[in-house]
Amino acid sequence: MIAEAPRRIDKTAVKSRQFLERVLGRYDRQNLTVRLWDGTIWRNTGDCEGLPRLTLALKHPAALRRMFLPPTERRLAEAYIYGDFDIEGEIEEAIPLGHYLVDTALSAGDIARLGWRLLAIPADGRPRRYGRAARLSGSRHTIDRDRQAIAYHYNVSNRFYELWLDRQMIYSCAYFSAPDEDLDRAQVRKLHYLCKKLRLTPGETLLDIGCGWGALIMHAAQHYGVNALGVTISEPQAEWATRRIEERGLQGVCRVEVRDYRELPPAERFDKIVSVGMCEHVGEALLPMYFAKAYDLLRPGGVFLNHAIAQRANEPTAIGQFAHRYVFPDGQLVPIGTAVQAAERSGFHVRDVESLREHYELTFRQWRRRLEAHAREAVAETDEVTYRVWRLSLASLAYWFQQGRFDLYQTLLSKPDKGLSGLPLTRADWYT
Repeated sequence: MIAEAPRRIDKTAVKSRQFLERVLGRYDRQNLTVRLWDGTIWRNTGDCEGLPRLTLALKHPAALRRMFLPPTERRLAEAYIYGDFDIEGEIEEAIPLGHYLVDTALSAGDIARLGWRLLAIPADGRPRRYGRAARLSGSRHTIDRDRQAIAYHYNVSNRFYELWLDRQMIYSCAYFSAPDEDLDRAQVRKLHYLCKKLRLTPGETLLDIGCGWGALIMHAAQHYGVNALGVTISEPQAEWATRRIEERGLQGVCRVEVRDYRELPPAERFDKIVSVGMCEHVGEALLPMYFAKAYDLLRPGGVFLNHAIAQRANEPTAIGQFAHRYVFPDGQLVPIGTAVQAAERSGFHVRDVESLREHYELTFRQWRRRLEAHAREAVAETDEVTYRVWRLSLASLAYWFQQGRFDLYQTLLSKPDKGLSGLPLTRADWYT
């Protein structure tokens, strides 16, 4: 009889499980499992019923070194997007876990002690190629650099965005009547809500600053009878929008131009102006110029509706290093008070400010689930890293909107005509 050779113990796996026990043993959210490359399991719940809600799958022995040396938000996110570990199950559960690991679990003493444990884990000798990271040149928020930043985010592929946005390619917060409402219906409702807030009437001229794929200007021209101009600095967006305008037969009343809002001629005036999801790219230092430009382009008696994400006033930095490097390079969020103050100093009167925070939480969650449902197509259209960047980003944004770290405001600003706003006494017409 031949004796079976004892199974060889993977010392690196043992060291990794010891590290996980020290770092995650006190993590109080349930149903967390870590599966190591050798098939062994660590979990913080003992025996749990059913499938774990969240599983981190470490892909190779050096995964923990990749994740935690150094222990930063960007380092942890990069380890995911470049495939050192996978996130299986509900990815939104990974966001508070990442926050716990980076900001809560490790004191300075822990980092020193655990660093030695990490260093005892063999390193992966393969150099990491940061192919997806943004590399912009020139001074921040010049027209040329802003074009680079917008191209980085929006020029990924129109087909990529078609996989998970609604049918009209609206890349901004929807407006839901119920949490489980279909995204397409909620986005159409948002378009109507914007047009009602602007109180559009037939024959008026409308400017959309940062029009994206043109859904709002097409909707306003088709349903409210306005002559609409949209400007974007993304050529693929403009090409897609122009083709859709022609398909709808709206080219006589609706057009998109590839142009920075700062390049619009000062003599051109509009009855109404709207900007949806563009202000986040402006930068705090240029907010006075942004609002002053809109004020100059608006006829007296007109209104400007600014729809933008804001950070809480007590958040020192709302956009982290990972987002700056891989999602929204040069993006900057400001508190609503900062934006309102800049608008008032430009001459605007503030007529209405509304938070739609819960609506953006629902929007990001639907986007992420739609992206996951088309994961194979998204990877084929772009690559694995790009898919992972957007999957992680959409999950993170849904979580942070849920927690109230971010907010979404629609701010209605008026340019009075000899002191008269021309606005009705109530908002009743918005809801009819």
